[in-house]
Amino acid sequence: MERLDDETITAKLAEIPDWHREGDEIRRTIVAPDFRTAIAIVNDIAEQAESLNHHPDIDIRWRKLHVALTTHDANGLTQHDFTLALRIDTIAADHAAS
Repeated sequence: MERLDDETITAKLAEIPDWHREGDEIRRTIVAPDFRTAIAIVNDIAEQAESLNHHPDIDIRWRKLHVALTTHDANGLTQHDFTLALRIDTIAADHAAS
């Protein structure tokens, strides 16, 4: 997968406003209604990650999930990161998380 240039990354971030860039990662914090929902969100993210063979870093703190995406093989951000970010946004919305 080809690494994206800064201009493309900026344009793609405009399409996913809950995400921000930190170096070679995009990050988002998701706040679930409760702990069980947070775990359900992680499980749903895991299913999507497996289907794409692209796995995020997820840090769970009670009902907050800190998600980071990057493509290690490309040493930066690729279309895979933005595809999974959109799917994660849909999962969060489906669980009434913000």
